Amino acid sequence: MKVLVVNAGSSSLKYQLFDTATYEVVAKGICERIGIDGKITHKMPGRENYVAELPMPNHSVATRILVDTLTSEQYGCIKSMDEIEAVGHRVVHGGAFFSESMLVTPDVVEKLKLCNDFAPLHTPAHLMGIEGITNEMPNVPQVLVFDTAFHQTMPDYAYMYPISYDMYEKYSIRRYGAHGTSHRYVAGEMCKILGKTEGTKIVTCHMGNGSSISAVKDGKVVDTSMGFTPLDGVEMGTRCGSIDPAIVPFIMERENMTPAEMSEYMNKKCGFLGVSGISSDSRDIEAAILKGDKRAALAANILAYQIKKYIGSYAAAMNGLDAIVFTAGMGENNPELRERACANMEYFGIKLDNELNAKMHHQPNTVKLSLPDSKVEVWLIPTNEELVIATDTERIVNAL
Repeated sequence: MKVLVVNAGSSSLKYQLFDTATYEVVAKGICERIGIDGKITHKMPGRENYVAELPMPNHSVATRILVDTLTSEQYGCIKSMDEIEAVGHRVVHGGAFFSESMLVTPDVVEKLKLCNDFAPLHTPAHLMGIEGITNEMPNVPQVLVFDTAFHQTMPDYAYMYPISYDMYEKYSIRRYGAHGTSHRYVAGEMCKILGKTEGTKIVTCHMGNGSSISAVKDGKVVDTSMGFTPLDGVEMGTRCGSIDPAIVPFIMERENMTPAEMSEYMNKKCGFLGVSGISSDSRDIEAAILKGDKRAALAANILAYQIKKYIGSYAAAMNGLDAIVFTAGMGENNPELRERACANMEYFGIKLDNELNAKMHHQPNTVKLSLPDSKVEVWLIPTNEELVIATDTERIVNAL
């Protein structure tokens, strides 16, 4: 089966075309600057990349360009769009409605619209992506794979906030988590390495511009750092993560901010960018640290300290720990971050091979980073969310 996996952003449409007979990526790329001017970058193994600037006023036009590129005699890899048998969408937030991947139906789309408040930066884009596929490929089944779904196994005492219960009932305010598709993939790979699922205790660290950490026991999430929205948890590129709630009205009153302005501040002006005053990108932070910049070092140390605390608290919650997994942009490519997070944890049974760890970046392999006598294994496992989406999509469509 040929499965097209799409990840729609407000002005972009990332895609990968899978052949599920081998689970190889036949082609991948991105349509970007949608609604502005438009550009497509299309990649195929062993072929020269195709890059073109084309008008993309909306996601429907971007989808048409995507399909035209996939079927192009010069740049394509399929003869016609009829070869695409299913489309899988990455969706950030499924609210309380979705605990598993779902086939797209009118009812599912209406429920997804109700999740807009949980992820206002993402949900409208997902809806535009679904609409674009529907307009251009009306007879092809579509499947939604939710980042929040893997976290729905959390017990109530982990996902509930200690606010009045009527607010939970009225507005579904609870911990939902994020990056679940990534956590699901790397936790599954770690269970394979350990040779079992039952009895395993794993902490998965998805570290990127947006970061989250999960406790996975017996292959199921028991806790995760992101909460009601992706703003919660550890320090991120531009997000503050968890802070004292009283800070919010304190700043709003003194800076005369509206709720929307305060949300913008916490989501886009804090984190690495806000603390360092330099950049939201960890590569820029690490470069500044080498030049002796103290605020850059502070930004990096805050995150490492927070990771360390989550590892400790999740080990306590699971009554033990077998392995720690680092994944995603920083998790896979920032050895300094991994070393800082695992430093001074020998009492906990964590011993990182610092020499090996320093070499591990920008490579596609799963690598054990801990020393042989480390009681807790530390691994780098490159994430593959698109593969999870493709396999879920194939399974659901085959069951129709």
